[in-house]
Amino acid sequence: MSERSCEYETVFRTAGGLVRGKEADAGGVVAVLGIPYAAPPFGDRRFEEPHPAAAWDGVRDGTAFGPVAPQSAELPGAPGWRPGDEDILTVNVWTPGRSEGDALPVLFWIHGGANTFGSSAQPDFDGAALARAGLVVVSCNFRVGFEGYGHVPGRPHNRGLLDQVAALRWVRENIAAFGGDPANVTLAGHSSGGAAVVCLMAMERTRGLFRRAVAHSVPHVLYSPRLAAAVTGRIAKEAGVSPTAEGLLSVAPEELVAASDRAAARCAADPVTPLHSYAPVLFQPVVDGEVLPADPLTALASGAARDVDLLVCHAVEEQWFLHTVGAVREVATEAALAEFAEALGLPARLVGGYTGLMPHAPVLDRYLALFGDAQFGEYTTRLAEHHARGGGRAHLARFARRRGAARPWHTADVPFAFGNLDAPGADFLIGGAPDDEDRALSRRMLRAWADFATDGDPGWPAVTATATPVRTWAVPTDLTTPDDLSPTRALWRDVPYRPLP
Repeated sequence: MSERSCEYETVFRTAGGLVRGKEADAGGVVAVLGIPYAAPPFGDRRFEEPHPAAAWDGVRDGTAFGPVAPQSAELPGAPGWRPGDEDILTVNVWTPGRSEGDALPVLFWIHGGANTFGSSAQPDFDGAALARAGLVVVSCNFRVGFEGYGHVPGRPHNRGLLDQVAALRWVRENIAAFGGDPANVTLAGHSSGGAAVVCLMAMERTRGLFRRAVAHSVPHVLYSPRLAAAVTGRIAKEAGVSPTAEGLLSVAPEELVAASDRAAARCAADPVTPLHSYAPVLFQPVVDGEVLPADPLTALASGAARDVDLLVCHAVEEQWFLHTVGAVREVATEAALAEFAEALGLPARLVGGYTGLMPHAPVLDRYLALFGDAQFGEYTTRLAEHHARGGGRAHLARFARRRGAARPWHTADVPFAFGNLDAPGADFLIGGAPDDEDRALSRRMLRAWADFATDGDPGWPAVTATATPVRTWAVPTDLTTPDDLSPTRALWRDVPYRPLP
């Protein structure tokens, strides 16, 4: 139930109490921000599963985003974390402001950030444009870094994922008050947020919480409990404590963030596992057999989420972004490229195969192409194919938009799909100010998300057991092919994907 305030409904009744939002634009979209979905995960609740949020009296102000989870990152247009901020488990809702009793499709967004940083307050994640397209949009903050994904003896793994489950349960219980249909929820995410999406598909405790899933640029990095414990050992050493629950609880969140940053910086010279010397991301989902029972590829192939429609997308030059921002090690010689493939356990023939496909390209270009396909492109494509083989419905897209020197790299697709090409920081992601062709592409991508969230059809054929249709997003026009004929696919045919041991 919602209560009318002024011209639009801006006060809404949730299970925790009344909350007041604000008009997000002249079109009637109302944004309600910073609503608690779980209790602050600190003090006696630190490193635990999320606990229920306390109710409140009166009308809560929902006109500003909630605090960011502990992290050291400062992102354009978004607030940073301030030590002492604890009420970090909050959701945000954008609703078209239509009549009470509507049952609109719901899109639930999980931000990326290498499981280490980021928040729902980033400007390119504003949900107003998608709400104008007829969706109720929800985003959430959750624990990242050690608080969300660090191994703590006797405490659950994957606490960031457990936070997202709690937020989805909040949606099921409360979204009807905002005009959303709790039986028609689409989960969506990018990068580590996309990895969260497919992990949530593999988890038993999410059954019935969402009907569809959108996963962009899904990275393939999963930990075993042994590797997660080894990472904790490094961080505990940096913090000067034992790698026990008691030792880790004695370290303040800001000190644990700093210790994690120092441990990551040392990975180039002393990696925990060979991958860390090329991409020093210390926090990943853990295939622990409990919270996350199996890796997503295995789970989807077995039909574990066959009732969930899936839409996946990846950019064709993913790693160029990570190279540009200094997030991956540079490789510039043939010997170093061969060493990279060996470190990641990739067959040597892959290096020769990419040389054959890119005979005149510098080593760096071939390295980034190989690394991008290994970590994002091939894995994202396999998720769609495995889901189809497991009896699910899956659609595949690739982001290939180029303009001048602007590359189709990691994160460039997000402002297009959200309709936020003018958001602060979007010019860097998309390679400059948008033109008319960019805006047209954005409308097409946003419409595909909205249509998929409505009825499961983004506008091109689904993957089958024998064919992999692909929609390629580009300017001035898109391309749909009836099967994936990319020459790199043959190179990867027999290369397995497994969690890191």
